[in-house]
Amino acid sequence: MQVSVETTSPIERRVTVQVPAQEVDKNVDERLKDTARRVRLDGFRSGRVPMSVVRQRFGRDVRNEVVDEVMRQHYVRAITENELNPAGYPSLEATVNEAGKDLEFVATLEVYPSIELTLPEDEQIERPQAEISDADIDEMIDTLRKQNAQWNDVERAAADGDQITIDFEGFLGDEPFEGGSAEGHQLVLGSNSFIPGFEDQLVGVQAGEEREVTVTFPEDYQAEHLAGQEARFKTTTHKVQAQELPEVDAEFMSRFGVEDGDNDSFRKEVRNNMQRELDNAIDNRVRQQLIDALKARNEVSVPSSLISQEVEGLKRQAAQQFGLGDDFDVSQLPDELFAEQARGRVEVGLLLAEVVSHFELDADDDEIRAFIEEQAGQFEQPEQVVEQYMGNEQMKNQVKSAVLERKAIDRLLDKASVVETPMSYQEALQAAQQQNADEAEETEEQAG
Repeated sequence: MQVSVETTSPIERRVTVQVPAQEVDKNVDERLKDTARRVRLDGFRSGRVPMSVVRQRFGRDVRNEVVDEVMRQHYVRAITENELNPAGYPSLEATVNEAGKDLEFVATLEVYPSIELTLPEDEQIERPQAEISDADIDEMIDTLRKQNAQWNDVERAAADGDQITIDFEGFLGDEPFEGGSAEGHQLVLGSNSFIPGFEDQLVGVQAGEEREVTVTFPEDYQAEHLAGQEARFKTTTHKVQAQELPEVDAEFMSRFGVEDGDNDSFRKEVRNNMQRELDNAIDNRVRQQLIDALKARNEVSVPSSLISQEVEGLKRQAAQQFGLGDDFDVSQLPDELFAEQARGRVEVGLLLAEVVSHFELDADDDEIRAFIEEQAGQFEQPEQVVEQYMGNEQMKNQVKSAVLERKAIDRLLDKASVVETPMSYQEALQAAQQQNADEAEETEEQAG
């Protein structure tokens, strides 16, 4: 076997392989002899079909089968001997494929990029410092009560905070516009879920009342044909409902896993959940700052094959989130919706893998189990979750990757300059949410 490797880009290789004709032709002959023993053709006894007939009828297909197998086998040998690290599957093309001649084929493949890692040393990283106060817990309990509230019909004018059930139809001038109408829509006044000014003009409406409101769409409204336009909405209110908050009693507490009805136990459970949310928000904020700094210092060529694999994973994830079912064909979802997010994920994964390699990091079973136990605390039967992951090699390796990523981030953090920034609980959460929103906006701009 003769092999030549051509570098066509930083991450693409063109591998030309020659295989002696004798090896291919011998395999073809053996396969044809085996076919002759098994094949049944009209006019011939089983096992007595002449080789000339077998070769004429089956020679091309058999040779194609053999050549496909030979190319795959020698491709593996070629990349192993030349120490190539392929990212995804290659494109194999036979360029010389004739009996009596050496087989020549070309494998075009992407390889993992070579990264000369530059660490973000002395990078200034902001780490929020926040404590959960009793007032924060009170506010969270109020939020939980609102999430579990009932809506009761009232015979009065609607006030801020009430829920109304309405039909509406929107007009630009005298013409109705697409997407501007609905029936039986439930709207909480003051929720700011509609166009600015819409909800304000419905305060004071009563059940059975028809009212026309006029609003102006924001200049940056997502539907370009409506942006900046003045519109009229004809509305009919069918119901006005007031919110009835549940009492913080044993029944309410049981919804959140506190069975003893003890108020102190309930507040402790709420605090623990809030602390997990706060810790995650702080960790994510620190992590993203470090990753941004790492990306700024290291340019990475991202293999398209890895992006495609990640796109498929994001499609499946989206299908699950939207409850589309296991039978849903994810190919119906357009690749471009996920391409930039996929590219970003692959880039970060490659960089963090390089950090793991640079610091020679590893994770043993004890560390993996501890990580799973930490995450499983939010489930009803955490012990079963731990054993399920530890007993499944694929799931366990996924957790190992998460542990190594955490270790990589910790090492990067050791090299950085950390600035502790005092914040309230709400400020810390809002800072993380704003960061996520900024990242999403940046991704959209890159996609555009």
